[in-house]
Amino acid sequence: MSDVKAEARKIAFAARKAAFAAGQGQAAELLADVLAPHRGKPLAGYMAMRTEADPMAAMLAHQGPVCVPVIVAAGEALRFREWTPGCAMEMGAFGALIPAEGAWIEPEVLIVPLVGFDARGYRLGYGGGFYDRTLQGLRAKRATLAVGFGFAAQELAEVPIDEFDQRLDMMVTESGVRLF
Repeated sequence: MSDVKAEARKIAFAARKAAFAAGQGQAAELLADVLAPHRGKPLAGYMAMRTEADPMAAMLAHQGPVCVPVIVAAGEALRFREWTPGCAMEMGAFGALIPAEGAWIEPEVLIVPLVGFDARGYRLGYGGGFYDRTLQGLRAKRATLAVGFGFAAQELAEVPIDEFDQRLDMMVTESGVRLF
């Protein structure tokens, strides 16, 4: 399975790179609109790296606590640290910026980065399983909304999955919103 996923990642990374070069369009504003009914709920965003779609506009528009993921250790679920505009940031694992300090927050709504996705709502991540473990744990406690965010070009015919993969509830791209 790891070889199949590695090949799918290679294809999806190339598509994302080309889509990123073409521009994000109105995707960030659309994401903010989709998240508006969830004001007041803790929202997990992420600090975009390389060619990821950037959710910053939606994070800034959210009326409620916002946090970003922190990788604690390989094989563990993510934790989320409170983020506010202008807060002190430091380099975290894998080169992602994270708040240098702040409260730990358990999100109810997550903007989920991805390498690829399919029409069933499955996502292809970077291969560490962090979001799958995190979503499984959060969903065991309460309803948790997972919103994939990326480019339409990242859609694959079928994401290879195993028993650990968690589905997204919706996907937001520059082409619109898809519910799963």
